[in-house]
Amino acid sequence: MANTIHVDVVSAEEQIFSGEATFVALPGEQGELGIYPKHTPLITRIRPGTVRIQVPGQAEEEFVFVAGGLLEVQPNAVTVLADTAIRGHDLDEAKAEAAKKLAEESMANNKTGIDYAKAQAELAAAIGQLAAIAKLRKIKG
Repeated sequence: MANTIHVDVVSAEEQIFSGEATFVALPGEQGELGIYPKHTPLITRIRPGTVRIQVPGQAEEEFVFVAGGLLEVQPNAVTVLADTAIRGHDLDEAKAEAAKKLAEESMANNKTGIDYAKAQAELAAAIGQLAAIAKLRKIKG
């Protein structure tokens, strides 16, 4: 298909998505990125949030939560190398809320910089996951 781009979303554990898409949107380091076929080559870091993939012939977008990572865009391919990636339908709101609370407590009680930075990263991931859940809930109505 000439009007599609191949998309791979991969985490350290597994390949989450591989297939053709007409459009991909994801949270870049400087803001939301939208990628169509024949996009200019690009490499950037991504922040925690939702990767939205429009699959040809499919009414609903594919959703994948990523907790940061790297994005490589070529004219005919998009590769997302995520630190952690979870399919939209596998997101667990209770776990995300618990992780957020734990990270906030760690930040409040911690005196060392290394652990504080880790707690900040965990908090950002939990907040991103909760935002992804809210976005999915809004779309599914």
